[in-house]
Amino acid sequence: MSAPAGVAAYVSAFSAAAPAALPAHGVGNRSDLPLPFEALLIGAALALLASFVGLAFLWREPRLRPEDGWEVPRGVQAVLDARWFRGLLAGLSLLLTCWVLLALVLGRDDANNPVPYVVYVWLWVGMPFLSLVFGAIWAILNPVRWLHRGIAALARIPRDFTLTDVDLGFWPAAAGLFAFTWLELVAPDRTTMLVLRLAIGLFVLVSIVGSLSFGERWFREGDPFEVLSRLYGQLSPLGRRPDGRLVLRTPVHGPSLLAARRGLLATAAVMLGGTAYDSLTADIRYAGWVQSTAAPDLVRTATLLGVILLVGGALHLAAAVSAWLSGVPVRGMAADLAPSLLPIAAGYLVAHYYSLLVFQGPRTLALLSDPLGVGANWLGTGGVAPWGWPIQPTLVAAVQAGAIVLGHVLGVVVAHERAIRVLPHRAAVVGQVPLMVLMIGYTVGGLSLLFSG
Repeated sequence: MSAPAGVAAYVSAFSAAAPAALPAHGVGNRSDLPLPFEALLIGAALALLASFVGLAFLWREPRLRPEDGWEVPRGVQAVLDARWFRGLLAGLSLLLTCWVLLALVLGRDDANNPVPYVVYVWLWVGMPFLSLVFGAIWAILNPVRWLHRGIAALARIPRDFTLTDVDLGFWPAAAGLFAFTWLELVAPDRTTMLVLRLAIGLFVLVSIVGSLSFGERWFREGDPFEVLSRLYGQLSPLGRRPDGRLVLRTPVHGPSLLAARRGLLATAAVMLGGTAYDSLTADIRYAGWVQSTAAPDLVRTATLLGVILLVGGALHLAAAVSAWLSGVPVRGMAADLAPSLLPIAAGYLVAHYYSLLVFQGPRTLALLSDPLGVGANWLGTGGVAPWGWPIQPTLVAAVQAGAIVLGHVLGVVVAHERAIRVLPHRAAVVGQVPLMVLMIGYTVGGLSLLFSG
């Protein structure tokens, strides 16, 4: 099929797709790549190896500091930090939330209801993409955080009022992200209004109980979507120095300087492993095998959990071998190196969801103009249609391959910076060899899953 014909067919399929079967998250395949697939694998592995060797000889001491960065003009920072600007963003988020709730409660349970698209496209995909550019924006836009503040104000209690000082770290966020990943990729009838009403209601209930128990710390460390935004936001070019100044910085600064926290490795493993599993489900051989089993949903759940455990366990094993080679304690090493997974997860995010976002993002806006499904065009966006050129197969394939390779190269840099901070200087290079092997394995595995067709 020619490229233009392929785009036309893809657009046509997307337009007719019901939300019960949101379209595949990629359009490119091996035949669309600008070079042979085997050459891509070899080139990616060589790029990682060259990065490792170069860092070993040229980057022998920790170089990244919280004070680094190029200052953003004070006028720009004044606007970005202004209460009126943040209030405007929060107000728009709350208006959109109310509009979506209208569709959730009163809208028709059919393919034109915008709620599944808002949840699975704008929130799950669009919000992390925005976080990669602007930082942890969900801390401002999160409607549940504002609901908690309203409840606290009515009850006349401080926002940070807590019932316990127990430190759960990122574990609640990891559990929440796993639950949502399961909902999106495994749960039956996941785009029906009944399932979405139950899921959203349960999420709000857990969030309110969590925030009233742990204060606003719950949103920083326990809310799955805010944690997702914060972790992807570490890669944003926008950073903040300890003195409060906004700066432009490299994408490796945030992950390299991120403090190790309980549950961080689990959270990063869910972020990366969930996307890897999503790629696996596109393999026709896997899909056929699952359908032939007696309990397909149980098999999918076990596979999803297995992929996540494999991702996290592989880093844990590599970290343990690194510690053994370097003669340092194994305990805590995996947590120290866990941030190196964040650039890789971001690469998978862009590679896997780029085509979904650029097509279904505008479609979501069009559907939002008629939340009740009565043929109205209340927002005037009913005629919005996506462009075809951003999902041209060769372009998508190039974006996918480039995102995965770049993500792994950045992961190598982050792993190196963090390793030379915790490993003895004499063993810093040898101790990183297991991490290098792991990164190559992740790269080959990721590209093979993404271009399995």
